[in-house]
Amino acid sequence: MAYQEMQDWSRKEEERPSTGSWRRGWASAGALIATIILIALVAMVTLSNRAREDALTWERHTYDVMLLTRTADATMARAEAALGRFVLDEDVKTSGFLYSEEWRRAGRQIGQLRRLVREDEAQRAQVDRLQTLYKQRGSELASAAAAAAAKRGSEGLSLFYQAGLSKTGPELRATLDAIAATEREELRERMAETRMFDEQANNLTEWLGWLGVLIGIGAILLGLAAYRALTDRLIARQQAESESERAMALDRAVQERTRELSEANERLQAEAAERASAEAQLRQVQKMEAVGQLTGGIAHDFNNMLAVVVGGLDIARRKLSGPRQDVEFHLDRALEGATRAAALTRRLLAFARAEALLPEAVSPGGLVEGMRDLVDRTLGERIKVETSFPDTPWTVWADANQLENAILNLAVNARDAMDGEGTIRIGIENISLAERAVGELPAGDYVRIAVSDTGSGIAPEHLEKVFEPFFTTKPVGKGTGLGLSQIFGFARQSGGDVTIDSAVGVGTTVSILLPRATGVAEQAPVHVTRADAEGPESGQTAEGVVVLVVEDDPRVSRSTVSALEELGYRPLACASGVEALQLLGEWDGVDLVITDVMMPEMTGPELVRRMAQEHPDVAVLFVTGYVGEAGEAADLGGYDMLRKPFTVSALAQAVSAALSRRSSGSPAASEAAAAG
Repeated sequence: MAYQEMQDWSRKEEERPSTGSWRRGWASAGALIATIILIALVAMVTLSNRAREDALTWERHTYDVMLLTRTADATMARAEAALGRFVLDEDVKTSGFLYSEEWRRAGRQIGQLRRLVREDEAQRAQVDRLQTLYKQRGSELASAAAAAAAKRGSEGLSLFYQAGLSKTGPELRATLDAIAATEREELRERMAETRMFDEQANNLTEWLGWLGVLIGIGAILLGLAAYRALTDRLIARQQAESESERAMALDRAVQERTRELSEANERLQAEAAERASAEAQLRQVQKMEAVGQLTGGIAHDFNNMLAVVVGGLDIARRKLSGPRQDVEFHLDRALEGATRAAALTRRLLAFARAEALLPEAVSPGGLVEGMRDLVDRTLGERIKVETSFPDTPWTVWADANQLENAILNLAVNARDAMDGEGTIRIGIENISLAERAVGELPAGDYVRIAVSDTGSGIAPEHLEKVFEPFFTTKPVGKGTGLGLSQIFGFARQSGGDVTIDSAVGVGTTVSILLPRATGVAEQAPVHVTRADAEGPESGQTAEGVVVLVVEDDPRVSRSTVSALEELGYRPLACASGVEALQLLGEWDGVDLVITDVMMPEMTGPELVRRMAQEHPDVAVLFVTGYVGEAGEAADLGGYDMLRKPFTVSALAQAVSAALSRRSSGSPAASEAAAAG
């Protein structure tokens, strides 16, 4: 506006007599100079502001680098702390997994740090040294982690202690501190640059103000004749100054609000960190409480069963000189308690999904139809059982015995829910599910096995607990509370899931969903003899039959040898697979090898593979209480199996079956001969 007024004044001067031309020339020159100075000052202010923004950007970069160094240091410290807990408790799922995740996270953070300092050659060199030390430290800790993962006891703790004495850890922290110290030094320099640019911008702004004053004075001198225009210009200037003050006040308010928001954000982050820590502690407490409940339930049931066993044996010993019938009665009670304890152990293994499954292609409809008589006998005459099957039956890849037990358990639960009278419906249905339509199941084809009753139903507050071990709504002494949890473990281990729908006063439907078997490989079945089987003790003459017992537990070995002697066999005993191979090489007349599955140095399946090459004519009987990692269904396929603990009758039947299968040229024996 002032520049336009000066131009108007110049035009008026040109219209005046020539005596005033020099004044017009000076006025034009002054206006031009003022304009150039104004443009130069505006450009300088812009450059100063840009330089200040660049300096602030570098400050933020420095803060990021310093924060990342502290974060990487803390992450490695957490990883080493988790490794310390891991070598103490050797818990791979918790401490071992946490150590692995934290150590890899520290590596990613060091990679991020290197990307941040890639333009700083000196800092990049320090980060390269940091990566080298990180890899060296990871190698030192890996040996301790490997020992703990292999459960080698104090070896992992010793290696961890040695790693703690290494200089690599202090050098790592020293390198991180050096990087942070360098960034702090650069931060001080950049903050000085920021202050310098702030001062420069303030000075330029002040000069702009003085230039405005000069232009205003010139405008006043040039516009003496235009009083009204001068008045308007002064009013406009006052308004502009007022707006400038308001803008400055607004800027100060924005800065204050920004500071408050920053402080509030820091408080929120601190609260979030505290909340996360509290939640982690709460989860740990809940886990420990669940473990305590599980342990208490196991201890309660085992104590009850052991009370029966110990009491029965003690009373039987006291009555040895008395009537034989009394002794047999108490021995039968002790045996019954031991059998219940063994059943509880198998249920716990199934719940924990630690019991090896022996899967095969099974048609659920055919399985239910085949066990119809068993279901009717178990449920009684007052229970009516209805079944429904699809027109085109699908097969599932599952353990037939476990599936049969699961269906029978559900039928018994349904009977108890109806007080022993009512209708139970067992339905088989082919369904296709979308992704996660049921729990975490992937999309695909499934077979639903649903058992429905018309009983009292389950209260809503109990539905979320029905799959928990030892939880039951039955009266005391009517159930262990492991039935549904065992079914849940079997379904999950078979790649499926379990759902439950119930309404109080209407009834309950429990559904087992198993994936459809498509394109599965054929494999020889495992012939399992029930551990509590009763009946004829042998189907053939035991005289002269030599049986080699391979068992690492001397008490179990002595018991098995005694049982075989009682049955008339000639038993030999050894404690390992290596000893068994030596005896087989020295003794030509061994007819049967009874071997445990889980053994140190050489497992049962490994021993049998060696025997198939060197002694293909020897029959095999696996005896196991827990397969664990020693064998899967493919390793045990084609052979007989007897689960611990077992009765003498069950041992007799299993030995007879194994010897008969060898003599009849069964697939297992044929495969062994081919391998030889």
